[in-house]
Amino acid sequence: MTARVLVVDDVDVNVKLLEARLMASYFQVVTATNGSAALSICQEGQCDIVLLDIMMPEMDGYEVCRRIKENPSTMHIPVIMVTALDSPEDRVKGLQAGADDFLTKPVNDLALITRVKSLVRLKMLTDDLRLRVASGDDITIEQIEDFNKVDPNQERGRVVVVDDRVKSYEKTVKSLSAHHDVDVVTNGNDALFQIAESDYEMAIISLNLHEYDSLRLCSHLRSLERTRQLPILVMADANQESVVSQALEIGVNDYVMHPVDAQELMARMRTQLRRKRFNDFLRKSVQQSIELAVRDPLTGLHNRRYMQNHFKSMFAKATKQNQLVSTILCDIDHFKSVNDNYGHDVGDEVIKEVANRIQKNIRNIDTACRFGGEEFVVIMPDTDMSFARTIAERIRQEVSEHPVYAQNGSIKLNVTISVGVACKDSSLFDSPDKLLKRSDVAMYNAKRSGRNQVMIEAA
Repeated sequence: MTARVLVVDDVDVNVKLLEARLMASYFQVVTATNGSAALSICQEGQCDIVLLDIMMPEMDGYEVCRRIKENPSTMHIPVIMVTALDSPEDRVKGLQAGADDFLTKPVNDLALITRVKSLVRLKMLTDDLRLRVASGDDITIEQIEDFNKVDPNQERGRVVVVDDRVKSYEKTVKSLSAHHDVDVVTNGNDALFQIAESDYEMAIISLNLHEYDSLRLCSHLRSLERTRQLPILVMADANQESVVSQALEIGVNDYVMHPVDAQELMARMRTQLRRKRFNDFLRKSVQQSIELAVRDPLTGLHNRRYMQNHFKSMFAKATKQNQLVSTILCDIDHFKSVNDNYGHDVGDEVIKEVANRIQKNIRNIDTACRFGGEEFVVIMPDTDMSFARTIAERIRQEVSEHPVYAQNGSIKLNVTISVGVACKDSSLFDSPDKLLKRSDVAMYNAKRSGRNQVMIEAA
C-alpha cells in the first residue's frame, strides 16, 4: 500500500527524519513548513494523509487541523498530530480539533507506519464512496457542510463494549453512557453473534479477554459483511504495543491505552462516529443513485431501462431451463382526457395509483415496470398463459372497480385500463422483443374492442 503523505513541520530536521522513514516504506512524501502551505496542498488534493506538527509559528497545528476538517473538500483527509506534547489534555484538544490520531516524538517507526497504513486504508474507502457520489451529482457542498456541522454527541449512538474485567467495563460505561446507549458483553463468543445481529455504531474491545482471543474477534468482525464497516476501538495495556499494531493491521480503527482517560475516549469515539456517519451518508447517496438509475421516480416501479436488461437475462434463463415466461402490458384508457380536463398533477396521481394497484396484485417473483407514459409492463417468470390472464384480470378489476381520488379526495375519477397478455412458448424460437410485441398487439386489440378488458395474443 502506498499513498501521498504531507509532512508539516517548521523544523527542517524533523521533516527530513519523517520523510526518510516514510520513503523507506515506499510512501510518496510532500512537505510544508507552515500551516498556510499545508492548507493549500490539501485543498489542491495533493495528499492522502497529513502528519502535522502542533508547535508552529503564525498558525499552530490545532488551527490547521480545524480548518482541514471544517472544509467540505478536505474534511475526509486523515490528520495525525506529531508532537512532543503527550498529556491527555493535549490529545483531547487535538481530537476535538478533528485529529484522527497522535504520534509522540520521538516517533516510533512501527507506530508511524502502522498508523499511516491504517488511516490511508480508511481514506481509500471514503475516496471510493466520494467518487461514486460525485459521478451521480446527488450530494451538494451545502449538504456536506450541513452534515459537518452536526456534533456526533448530539445523536446518541449504539455502542457495545466487550470486556470481562468488571472494573474496566464499569469505568468505560460510566464515561460513555451520558452520550451513548452502551451494551456490555463479557464473553467473546457471545460478542461475535450479538454484534453481528445488532445495529451497533461502534465496538470497543478489550485486548485482555481471558478466555477468547481478542484479535480473533476483531478479525471475525472485519470478515463478516454485516460488520465489515463497523468502527472498532481496542483498549490495551502499556506493554501491548505489538498487539495493538497487529490489531491495526487487521482493520481495527483506533486504540486507547490503560489507564483510559475518559475525555480522550469520548474524543476518539466522536472522531470514529463522525467518520462512520459520513461514510454511511455517502453510501446512502450511492444507493439512491443506483435506485434512480433503475426506478421510475413517480411510481417507484422499475423503469424501462431496468426492464429491458432484466427481461433479457430472465428470458435467457427461461429458455435454458425450458420454462415459460409471460408478459402483461397495461395502458390507462382515455388518459389524455384526464390531463386535458384536470391537469398533469392529477394525471400523475392517477399514474401513481394505478402503479400501486398493479404492484399489490402481482407476486414477489414478478417484476412491474413503468414502460413509458401511462403504460406498464409486468414480467412473470415460470408462468403460463392461463395464470397470467388471471392476474391480468385481477389487476383490471382492481383498477376499474375502485375510483381514484386525487387532490386530497376533492376529485373522484373512474379509471379503466386495457390489458394485453402474451406467453413465451417453450417449443418456439422466441425473443423478449417479440414477446413484448405480442403483448402490445393484444393490448391494442383490447382497446379496439371497447377498452377495459383483457386480451391474449398467441404466438
